[in-house]
Amino acid sequence: MVDEKKVNQVVDEGKGAPPTPPGYELPLLLLAGFRTLVDALHEDLAREGHPDVRPAHGFAMQAIGAEGATAVEIGRRLGVSKQAAGKTVAALEALGYAERAADPGDARRKLVRLTPRGWDALARSAAGFDRLRAAWAAALGEDRVSAMESALREVVSPHTLRLDASGWLGGA
Repeated sequence: MVDEKKVNQVVDEGKGAPPTPPGYELPLLLLAGFRTLVDALHEDLAREGHPDVRPAHGFAMQAIGAEGATAVEIGRRLGVSKQAAGKTVAALEALGYAERAADPGDARRKLVRLTPRGWDALARSAAGFDRLRAAWAAALGEDRVSAMESALREVVSPHTLRLDASGWLGGA
């Protein structure tokens, strides 16, 4: 038996209307766009004196923040265990991006703070993302990039813009 809906869809597609892409392409394209930007940024950072910084380090430095944070707080912000946060902090310390210091408000706690090298990496990252956005705007047109950003703001909850990924990586 002939499925009239499928026949009509094929006929309609043949009239110049592009077929609707399969739904799985959207997250793959968003991920590829993310990787394109992040990989290009890290190539720039390597040329600018930060060859050892990795994407995970950038997320961790953001989690440390301007006021510093404990390993527990960093872990919570990243959605990882205290031990995993501690390993990342140790790597940042070894690379000179962070340091541990006594918490002035509680001598029992150690705060992780960014070093001048860590602040430099974050400042270069921010400037790099601005350059990359400008390159996309030059290639696609400012209107299209702005429209893409606006459309994503409409469908992405503001609460989704967080660092933790534990819920979708199998953590608690």
